[in-house]
Formats: sequence, structure tokens, C-alpha cells
Amino acid sequence: MITSLQDIDLAGNPCDHRIVVAMSGGVDSSVTAALLVEHGFEVVGVTLQLYDHGAALGRRGACCAGQDIHDAAQVAERLGIAHYVLDYERRFREEVVDDFVDTYRRGETPVPCIRCNQRIKFRDLLTVACDLGASALATGHYVRRVAGRNGPELHRARDSARDQSYFLFATTRAELDFLRFPLGGLAKDETRALARRFGLAVADKPDSQDICFVPQGSYASLVARLRPDAAEPGDIVDRDGRVLGCHPGIVYFTVGQRKGLGIAAAERLHVLAIEPETRRVVVGPRAALAEIHVNISELNWLPGEPPAKGGARLAAKLRSAQPPVMATLYPTGAGGTAELVLDAPMAAVAPGQAAVLYDGERVLGGGWIRRGPGSQSAQGAAAT
Repeated sequence: MITSLQDIDLAGNPCDHRIVVAMSGGVDSSVTAALLVEHGFEVVGVTLQLYDHGAALGRRGACCAGQDIHDAAQVAERLGIAHYVLDYERRFREEVVDDFVDTYRRGETPVPCIRCNQRIKFRDLLTVACDLGASALATGHYVRRVAGRNGPELHRARDSARDQSYFLFATTRAELDFLRFPLGGLAKDETRALARRFGLAVADKPDSQDICFVPQGSYASLVARLRPDAAEPGDIVDRDGRVLGCHPGIVYFTVGQRKGLGIAAAERLHVLAIEPETRRVVVGPRAALAEIHVNISELNWLPGEPPAKGGARLAAKLRSAQPPVMATLYPTGAGGTAELVLDAPMAAVAPGQAAVLYDGERVLGGGWIRRGPGSQSAQGAAAT
């Protein structure tokens, strides 16, 4: 829990600092604002309307639209702080929704929350905070900002069950200088207890869904409407290219999937690969899913020094719900490309997901998993 000004890391008197809080209408961002007000900071709440206000009314588990905007405004009134609602619907559609459907169109599995943090909350909203003359932008994410030898570092939350560091790997060093995460040392029940102490009506409000802009969770319907070619039928084939059946569209499949293939076989089959160019879904035994070499792009590296060309030892998390595994990172060229060589094979490494890199509790950065074979240089280095 916040016990001193060092947790906020702003010099001088709190009343001399304006802090913008990203208020989504949920309990986490509401408590973030309340804590900062309690500690004497000038707090300004900003809520981004990210998709159609009317369509979201009455939906449970949504965020940044409809009832949530009302809830954020109610909390701001309770705390006596200024509150602004900014219409970011077009920008959100271009930067997050279009990326989401295009990723499925490429036969990959997206993580839209990361893109939202990267392109909207930690880029555009941070610019808004600077324009408002703020000293910092605070959010309700469960992650910690820790002072390090070469500047602030990003660390996992103290409550591993609530840790959101996987979704923040794309945070840059410049952004981290300006960001604050007051809830990183709390458990969720502690946050809700604080909300009750502050008298906030959202104290028992359910958490938002991961994909807030997908009605009733039907992501395939959204992709099919916006990118119809992703819902065109094609063949289901085995590793030798033999046709085993037909599918209604690549959008309905993801690497590792076992159920819903619609074909009969003597052994359990899993999706091994999705080929958007040919609209083929390749299936095979679970053992064929094992991967050691993982290509990544858009590498974001938070430490000041670049990763070692000879390989950097670290832990890698390849899906948000999976524990990290030991690996070696090899930079492979310009443009933020790299290769992870895992210590042991991992199943269902899905292109489009994030590979987030750790040194113990510290987040080193990460990148996006891409299709393609491992590089020979990394394979040779791993073998020595």
C-alpha cells in the first residue's frame, strides 16, 4: 500500500504536482485517483470513449464506453476532481480494432489489450497528460515501477494473481519515466477494501472483459464482418498436405486448438499452422506442436544496454496465462527482430501472441511472435 511519497517518486510538495489518472470507470482506476487525492496531489481524471457509447449501454464487462463513462464521472464528482471525457473512437478503431481483425486475417492470434496500452493509453493519453501540464500519468494497472541504477524499471506486481506486466511489455523507457502505478503493491481485495473506505460506488463492480469491444464475445463475427475473406472456406490438411476436410474460415481457428475441427481421425488432432495465403488449416498430433525456436518482431528492450549479440539469458512468457520458461534471446538484425531459443520445447506457440521477457521480477521487454523458421546462427549458438 502507498505509505510514502517515494512510492509516487515526485519531488517536493504533492500539492505542487498535477497527476492525470486514466479513469476507465472500474474499481482499479477509481482507487488510483482516490489514493492520489488522499495524498494531496492535484488529480485530473481523463476517460477515453473508445467505441460506440450507445452500443455499450447495458453491457456487463465492457470498459471505456456506456455505463463506465458514467461511473468514472460519478467517482470524479465524489472525489471533487476535474474529469474529462475524450472521444477516441476513430483512433481506437484504426489502431486497435483494425489491428485485431487484420491479425486474425493473417492467421495469427492477437492480444488487443497490449495494442491498446501501447498505442492509445501510453502514447496518446500520455500526450494529453503532458498537454495538461501534469507531472505524471497514473493508471490502475497491477505492475510496479521500481527505481533502478539506470532509471525506473518495470516489475511484476506483488500479487502474482493480478500481475498485468505481460500486457505492458511495449512500454518504452521514456513512457516509464512519466508513468506511475499506485496499485502495484496491492492485492485485489485490498483495492476493493480501499474503494469501500473511500465510499466509491464501484467498490464491488465486476472486472472488465479482456476484449471489451467484442459484443457477447463473438470475435469471429466481428472479423468476418470487417474482413470477409477471413471467413471464406478452405481445406483442413495434414502435414503432408492431404485434405482431411473443410473449414468455414481461418478466423475460427488458432494454433493449438483441438476442439471444433469437424473431422474424424484415429488420433486427437490439433491445429499446427494456419496458412492465410492458401486458406489452409494444417492439423496434426500434439507432439508436432513443440517449438524451441521462436521468432519475434518489434522487440522492445527496456534496459539501457542492448541485448548481448551472443545471447541474453532470461525467462520468457509466451502466453498471458502460462508461467515463464527459460530461454536465450538472440538479436537477428535491424528493425527489432530477434529469436528466442527455449531451453525445452513448448507446445502451441501461437503467432500473434506476445513473448514477454523477464529477469526475475523485472520486465526486460518483449516482442510479437511471428511465423517462420529459427535462424541458423541462433541454432548453432544454442548447440554449442
